[in-house]
Amino acid sequence: MIKPPLSVGYGYGIVLGLGFLFAFGMMLITWILRRYNNELQTSELFSTAGRTVKSGLVASAVVSSWTWAATLLTSSGVAYRYGVSGPLWYASGATVQILWFATLAIELKRRAPNAHTFLEVIRARYGTYTHIVFIVFGLMTNILVTAMLLSGGSAVVTSLTGMPIAAACFLLPVGVVMYTLFGGIKATFLTDYVHTLTILIIIFIFAFTVYATSPILGSPGAVWELLQKAALEHPVAGNAQGSYLTMQSREGIIFFVINIAGNFGTVFCDNGYYNKAIAAHPVSALPGYIMGGLSWFAIPWLCATTMGLSALALEGNPAFPTYPNRLSDAQVSAGLVLPNAAVALLGQGGAVCTLLMVFMAVTSASSAELIAVSTIFTYDIYQTYFDPEAPGHRLIFVAHASVIGFGIFMAGFATALFYIGISMTYLYLMMGVIISSAVIPATLTLMWKRQNVVAATATPILGLFCSLTAWLVTAKRESGSLSVASTYANNPMLTGNVVALLSPVLFVPILTYAFGVDNYDYKSMESIRRGDDSGIAAEANIDLELVPDASNLGLEVVAPDEKAMLKHASKTAKATTAGMTLVLLILWPIPLYASGYVFSKPFFTGWVVAGIMWLFFSFCCVGLFPLWQGRQGLIATFKAIKLDFNTSREARNPHSDNRRSRGHRESLDLSIHS
Repeated sequence: MIKPPLSVGYGYGIVLGLGFLFAFGMMLITWILRRYNNELQTSELFSTAGRTVKSGLVASAVVSSWTWAATLLTSSGVAYRYGVSGPLWYASGATVQILWFATLAIELKRRAPNAHTFLEVIRARYGTYTHIVFIVFGLMTNILVTAMLLSGGSAVVTSLTGMPIAAACFLLPVGVVMYTLFGGIKATFLTDYVHTLTILIIIFIFAFTVYATSPILGSPGAVWELLQKAALEHPVAGNAQGSYLTMQSREGIIFFVINIAGNFGTVFCDNGYYNKAIAAHPVSALPGYIMGGLSWFAIPWLCATTMGLSALALEGNPAFPTYPNRLSDAQVSAGLVLPNAAVALLGQGGAVCTLLMVFMAVTSASSAELIAVSTIFTYDIYQTYFDPEAPGHRLIFVAHASVIGFGIFMAGFATALFYIGISMTYLYLMMGVIISSAVIPATLTLMWKRQNVVAATATPILGLFCSLTAWLVTAKRESGSLSVASTYANNPMLTGNVVALLSPVLFVPILTYAFGVDNYDYKSMESIRRGDDSGIAAEANIDLELVPDASNLGLEVVAPDEKAMLKHASKTAKATTAGMTLVLLILWPIPLYASGYVFSKPFFTGWVVAGIMWLFFSFCCVGLFPLWQGRQGLIATFKAIKLDFNTSREARNPHSDNRRSRGHRESLDLSIHS
């Protein structure tokens, strides 16, 4: 048993302290927005942020939502197992889904401008039975993603501080639940920005330590030499020349296919990504998702290239926590490659950085999942089947109850998974088997008017049956028994994921043409109504006309010029994402794989430099650009706060100049409404 580098106090301090700090921050921000921007926490604002979020914050929210614990931990694990190919297989295999989702986001804004969830769109087109099927698949996605987040995060917290796993699983969601309750989806956008910025800065610290300042490593060349030595001591089966410095990796490319298939399900079936598309301003959805996808790519690529390869380079050094032993498969699967490399490089400082980074990744993505589940329970279950005329304050109550209930349920579920031996990486590889059969019918709901209700309803169920059968039969055939270990092997996971994603290619056309082709006109999607929050505004003594986007009760019709803009954006999205997909999946990795090229020292140096430059691009897109884009609102709010403070101070001074005070009040009014 390795002694944790930090005391258990660090674990409780970061998990609870930062959680409460973010909750207090959201309370303060909510008060400021209400006082100076007339932002009242209505049911619409809680779920959609007024549908006015700009592209910079959309991009940072996409990056944050897609930066799971697995993004940092599993990517480092595949780098440790397969070498330089692992980070690129992970990054490229999980970026294309975000890029392609940009097209679906535009279609959602165009077809259903008043929707709160994607499942409302399903019901508007197909009716109750299809709606229920997709509710089940949507909730399964949210449960699996949140379980994976808590499993990976709690394992790292326990490894670094000694905090009991059960305590970590139950305490990690506490702060997230609190700030999500106070701020709704806007809380996720604002905290996502802070989380993303923190993660980028810590990756920069790790990268510059490994490749520039470390006395143990200190340059790409030193890392390259140690990787050459590692290949001689324990060559990688299936890699060209057994090297860690080649893209030609048999097991790596199997992981690549699993990664692509599984992550389509976790994006296209996760209501959280639709929530962000709905919250985005129509002009901001496309650039937000494109910037977010490209910015996210650098995080697993550089993080894993840095920390996964550093673990390989340092495990023969006495500074490495497991020295003289290598990390076991169980430790790699639990996501402990990055924490051990960080401790070897920076000691306790590395452990604190890792703990902080993983906390940010877990909580930011968990917040998105909480909002996703709360909107499903609020609009797709409660309002649809129990109280269609529910007023805004009741919808807010249901949303809050859903957030709390889901947080408690997931803490218990993640704890149970640990005790039965299910790791974060197991969940990551298995998710696609369970949910990816819903990807194609969900996508065609917005993209193909001929898909009928039978195809949309039956295909996900039939696909799930086929994928489970393929997964378990392959595991049984290869190992002779069914167990966690046998079902965790690459070939069963590959088979199950591919069958789940591609079986609808057969089922959808067969069922559509066998039971009659539909000719849907998308009109029923436009009839989805917004909530009535007039009661909430009346109780707060605020004119609903002053609340951003809250005066559009019921239906909002998309203007003709906006429709034309969205149609053009849809075409742009399709062309852009097709080109980027071609580059990321084919033109870049496949020639390197086919050639069996083993990286030379200069080539590896260039590879690392490209990763660092890409992370700088990400920092500009999701770190600096949101501040620049929102500068006028920030300046106006700060001016309003300053003037309000000065006015209050003068009011306490009976000898103040009344005319000056009146001028301050007029300036305050101007700054609020500008």
